Amino acid sequence: MTEDSQRNFRSVYYEKVGFRGVEEKKSLEILLKDDRLGILPPHHESHAKVMMYRKEQYLDVLHALKVVRFVSDATPQAEVYLRMYQLESGKLPRSPSFPLEPDDEVFLAIAKAMEEMVEDSVDCYWITRRFVNQLNTKYRDSLPQLPKAFEQYLNLEDGRLLTHLRMCSAAPKLPYDLWFKRCFAGCLPESSLQRVWDKVVSGSCKILVFVAVEILLTFKIKVMALNSAEKITKFLEN
Repeated sequence: MTEDSQRNFRSVYYEKVGFRGVEEKKSLEILLKDDRLGILPPHHESHAKVMMYRKEQYLDVLHALKVVRFVSDATPQAEVYLRMYQLESGKLPRSPSFPLEPDDEVFLAIAKAMEEMVEDSVDCYWITRRFVNQLNTKYRDSLPQLPKAFEQYLNLEDGRLLTHLRMCSAAPKLPYDLWFKRCFAGCLPESSLQRVWDKVVSGSCKILVFVAVEILLTFKIKVMALNSAEKITKFLEN
């Protein structure tokens, strides 16, 4: 059976049982082997000027943070991006010693992963900022629904595995924040993460569900051998 026919068969099957619009492929190998996006914005002649403005804004914000002593030359780059984002969004705390909010932790994790993909610090900041903004706006209502969708698709693929998770009280304690809020930042290798994020950026946050399901299927034997929610969650987090 060809790859296209496998995809079509699965799409038809899922639609028959009530899950429409499923075009993602099953295995991680197939899910992540597509070419990464190569999209440029329109008006090519304005690219240089826009990048110049972005660099100037980046340097201005960075300078302001150094003046108020929120960052220094020794501050880790991902933390610099976080403080810049906080300042620009009006959420900079009164002191750098204040504990981070959950959303800050998400930004920091994504920024650290983005550092591995993007060499230029200006580009890295802007891409991270736009990516996080997309999660907080376009997918704001969708992300909280992904754990439920995950259980539905896992049940279709392997009901026995889902039953085991429920019997261990692990289903509600799976690392959903790592998978869905952080979009697997710090969980998948860079090459795979780029392909997942390409699909998220292009409009499919549901890809996160299919990757999570495939992770469970890949490590099914190990997960089935664990008998507590804490052990299962710790294993999947690592």
